[in-house]
Amino acid sequence: MTDLQLTHRYLAACAIAREAGRLTRLRFEQRDEALTLKFKGPQDYLTETDAEVERLIAARIAEAFPDDDFFGEEGGGSFGRDVWIVDPIDGTADFARGVAHFCVSIAFVRDGRTEVGVLYDPMRDELFAARRGAGATLNGAPIKVSPITDIRQSVVELGWSSRVAFDSYSTVHARLHALGAGVKRRGSGALGIAYVAIGRQDAYCELHINSWDAAAGVLLVEEAGGWANDFLTPECLQHGNRVMVCTPALREQIERVMDV
Repeated sequence: MTDLQLTHRYLAACAIAREAGRLTRLRFEQRDEALTLKFKGPQDYLTETDAEVERLIAARIAEAFPDDDFFGEEGGGSFGRDVWIVDPIDGTADFARGVAHFCVSIAFVRDGRTEVGVLYDPMRDELFAARRGAGATLNGAPIKVSPITDIRQSVVELGWSSRVAFDSYSTVHARLHALGAGVKRRGSGALGIAYVAIGRQDAYCELHINSWDAAAGVLLVEEAGGWANDFLTPECLQHGNRVMVCTPALREQIERVMDV
């Protein structure tokens, strides 16, 4: 794939994420009138907006890149050499409950490696974007991870998944607390990872997260000068993986606390 073709996909991802975000914000503001709330499983929210936004993104990508594959959280799809991996609303639980903390996540993956990663938070009008080898930006301005080297001065977001035993999660939480880290948990793993890229927090880790939640964000952190584990393995594409991203100086301690 040529540099021009990758640039085209990068620009398209940014434009599509903004369009999808505008629709998401509109539905959020109409939620008392239009929201139909369902569950895919315990604490696993699904709204009509998730599917509506995913259809919009899939249609735009198909129009621009008809030979590329597509996989969305809600509708599935296929994984080929060139595939778009999409979470239409990462943070659906907050969206459904009227909390303005969610985003659109779009990643373009070629030969199993994320080449383009874009997250758009429509409530803050924040577009995080990265292309491999070209750095990471927020609304066009370059971003970098924080300079924190002491975990006792760090803020770590610890994601939780019902796919992992709670005892393992509580062990990681206890280890972080013992090291002196400030531990928090929000409702969007994608935004949590993006916040590491811009230095709003110093690490994000989760024992299991799906590829569509983290593929874009992990590239953001790498391009912002941070460290990430080998997240997007072939197995991860369909079945997820653990994720660890942080400032480079915290790598060894984050790896140790996540060794469960």
